Parts: sequence; structure tokens; C-alpha cells
Amino acid sequence: MQRLCTLNVNGETRTLAIEETDTLVDVLRDRLGLTGTKVGCDEGDCGACTVLIDGRPVLSCLTLALSVEGRAIETIEGVARDGRLHPLQEAFDAHGAAQCGFCTPGMILSAKALLEENQDPTADEIRHALSGNLCRCTGYGRIVEAVQIAAKRPAR
Repeated sequence: MQRLCTLNVNGETRTLAIEETDTLVDVLRDRLGLTGTKVGCDEGDCGACTVLIDGRPVLSCLTLALSVEGRAIETIEGVARDGRLHPLQEAFDAHGAAQCGFCTPGMILSAKALLEENQDPTADEIRHALSGNLCRCTGYGRIVEAVQIAAKRPAR
């Protein structure tokens, strides 16, 4: 059964008819065209579908869209501002932290949430914050380095 639902995605209010069983990742990708949020395992194990809900990382494949009505949802498409990349995006690009790129949106959003709470995290704190995000390409070293570099830059 469908229900009208108002979602606040990347600062924009959108009202949609949503099924009670629709997951947030499916609504973001299929209904709103925000394909930066990836579907990896679709079981909550890989972190590719990570988005921020009220600033906190959430697995959108396990989140019912109706459950986040009225809350602030941020996807990778909302991280850059005024046509300028976020320092995390710049650091990932400049330091080779993204290889195939599939995990990158989830990694960046998890790292963004960490840096909002802790502006000078240790490598271990970064690894812990990213522990729910799997990468099959980089070995994580460059990802941790990119987050450390971004931490030293002012957020926009």
C-alpha cells in the first residue's frame, strides 16, 4: 500500500508516494535518480549504500524510506557545495583513495560523519569509523591517509 511521504534529501524537500516496504536506497536511486548511493550486498554488510541521516551514517539498504520522513538525508550528491568538492572528495581524488570507486560514496559519507564529531582523528579512529565500509581495491591505507589529509582542511 502506498503512502505519501515527504523526504528532505540534500536540503531539498521531495514528496513521493512510497510503498511501506520500499527501502531508502531504492527510493534514492530509482525514484529520485541519486545513483551515487550504491547497492552492494543489499544485506547491510558492505556499506556501499551508506547515507547520512541527521548527520549519522546509516545503511540505506536496511532502512525503510517511510522511517526517515522529515529527517535530513544526505547522499554523496549533496556533499559538494556551490560546485566545489568537499575536502574529503578532493583528498580521495588527489591521493588515490578511490580505485574502482564503488565504495567511495559510502566511505566519504562515513568519514564526513566522523570529521563532524572529531576534527583530528587518529588512524585507528578513522579505521573504526570506516569499519562498516568494505573496499576490495585499495587495502584501506590510502583511504585512511585521505581522511587524515581532509581533516586538516577546513570544511566548506
